[in-house]
Amino acid sequence: MKILDRYILVSYLKTFFTVFIILMFIFVLQTIWLYIGELAGKDLDVEIILKFLLYFSPKLIPLVLPLSILLTSIMVFGSFAENYEFAAMKSSGISLQRAMRSLTFFILLLSGIAFFFANNVIPASEFKSINLRKNIAQLKPAMAISEGTFNDVGDFNIKVEDKTGENDQFLNDVIIHQKTARGGNLTVIKANRGELVGSTDSDVLSLILFDGNYYNDIPQNDPSRRANKPFAKSSFEKHTINIDISDFNDVDLDDENYKNSQNMLKISELTQSIDSFSTAYNQERRKFADVIYTRSGATQYNSNFFPNDSLPEVDNSILELYDTEEALQILNLSIGSVDALVSTANIKKQEFKTSTKQLNKFEIALHEKYVLAFACIILFFVGAPLGAIIRKGGMGLPMVIAILIFLTYHFIGIFAKNSAEDGTISPVLAAWLSTLIMLPLGVFFTYRATTDQGLLAFGNLIRPISKQLKKLALIRKEKK
Repeated sequence: MKILDRYILVSYLKTFFTVFIILMFIFVLQTIWLYIGELAGKDLDVEIILKFLLYFSPKLIPLVLPLSILLTSIMVFGSFAENYEFAAMKSSGISLQRAMRSLTFFILLLSGIAFFFANNVIPASEFKSINLRKNIAQLKPAMAISEGTFNDVGDFNIKVEDKTGENDQFLNDVIIHQKTARGGNLTVIKANRGELVGSTDSDVLSLILFDGNYYNDIPQNDPSRRANKPFAKSSFEKHTINIDISDFNDVDLDDENYKNSQNMLKISELTQSIDSFSTAYNQERRKFADVIYTRSGATQYNSNFFPNDSLPEVDNSILELYDTEEALQILNLSIGSVDALVSTANIKKQEFKTSTKQLNKFEIALHEKYVLAFACIILFFVGAPLGAIIRKGGMGLPMVIAILIFLTYHFIGIFAKNSAEDGTISPVLAAWLSTLIMLPLGVFFTYRATTDQGLLAFGNLIRPISKQLKKLALIRKEKK
């Protein structure tokens, strides 16, 4: 390796690792802030918290790595241009492409590592982190009661409007559905207020309810009495429910039963899952079409009617061939059949929409593993010539420009993926869209840096206008 290549590579690597560590630290802090509610009040060891952060850190690489490459490229090449090092290289016959050669090999190597990381390390960390989060959530069921939704706690489904108090122990507008051994919820308890009382050493969590009502459906063996829907109702000023939480506190944090996520899978597993989902989805659509065709009665036409059959001419409606009672029965049956078909179609439509969304997520996850590697290369060819053009190093202007470009890149990707999930655009296009937009930008910046042009050639825009103004001025002089 020549001295110049070594100098450029060493300068780049120093800045790259510094920027990467700083950005990684910032995003890890953001992770702590996002999940502080899941970690606080759990009596977790430092080892578990560090393990939590370790499992979540690899998922930050798709954000941190491209931004680090973009920012480092702008800073390093901007510093070279600002200190006239590029001018010295060009005076010696060394072009921008030649100066970027050693870094190009490094970026290609880094892209290969990023692809390996996205295909192997990130799925493993996603698997570990999600299972660890679910296990942590079971340690303290009192903390697992979220506001505004039903929460499965022991033998009860509990919903609260809001929580107050220093430890969120006071509850407002409590609704409780008690489970039965056979399944279902026969008992419903509603209370205006509630209070959670317990300790970390106890296996019983006491829920004290105030000013409420107790509803209990009474099962009937006699079918004739079921239509009356008998129930028992009572009111109370204070009612205590003891919840056994021994199973919650005895949680194995290394348990790894949850495996249902597209981000946990490698390329080979994603490809297999997509094929399986696509086959099942198409079979379900064909099956549903056959069911609707059969229920419509169209299959009976060939067996009940023949080409030679004829009907008398009717002016208004075929129902005039029947008396009023028969026509009314026909209409009721027809309306009932149509309503049933519409209801079934709406339910299936929602099921197909959910299946399509899940399938699109798997396709996006598959292509994102390739996108990360290509994004590293393309953002390097955006940042390096852009740094040479703006001729400014350091953390000031390069930082601002890098963040603006990366935010544009990142939000385009987010909007495209959200649109792809509901089928608005192709999931393949959604995964590659932001990278494809950056590609011509990199070509444009590289061309302008190679030809020693500025960021935007305002002179080329102003020159025709100034020529026209001069012509108009000459014409006015001649007229005078």
